[in-house]
Amino acid sequence: MANLHSLPTQPTRPPVSLAFDPALPAARRRQSLIDALPPALRAVLDGGRIDRRSRFTEDGFVGIVEDWTPPDNVTPRHALLARQALNELVADILVPATPNHLLGRVLALLSHYPAKATSPDVEQLLAMDWADDLGEFPAWAIDHAARSWRRTRKWRPSIAEIRALCEDACASERALADRLRAVVQAGEAASGSAADRSAPRALTATVRRMPGV
Repeated sequence: MANLHSLPTQPTRPPVSLAFDPALPAARRRQSLIDALPPALRAVLDGGRIDRRSRFTEDGFVGIVEDWTPPDNVTPRHALLARQALNELVADILVPATPNHLLGRVLALLSHYPAKATSPDVEQLLAMDWADDLGEFPAWAIDHAARSWRRTRKWRPSIAEIRALCEDACASERALADRLRAVVQAGEAASGSAADRSAPRALTATVRRMPGV
């Protein structure tokens, strides 16, 4: 992997879906994505149940977690629509940033907070750490995290701090992806249940057609 200083500091902005504008507030981004879904799928998302619970880590209370459960009337057709929407969401909006974009953005951010010189070997290891720990996030979330840090902090960031900002930036889109996955699973389960119910009837019909029965 190239070190930090061999990467561009002004990466190009990746294309995004026409229904998605990363500059909008999270609530409006989420609503624009939902509005672009087929009406039948929107109805399923609106009809789900939300259960809230407290989340704790070793550091104590960290917030409220929402568990979403699809309604009981999810069909295989809903599952197909949800899978198509999920594939588009993952491929176009939540797709991880390229290494050049990620490390270019990190280099630009860290350049605002000069630190003592490091050897080339250490710099290489640092670059690999940043790429490994932020590699799951889309480019627009990393850009948002870097911009937020520049405007609100006076000290050099840690990877954990930028990870937290990235997670917060794309939390709404990830939550929608989780709900679509739940719809897919519910619809596939409904399809399997229907097949299980029809199997005994088909077996009975076959037995009745057998000679001597």
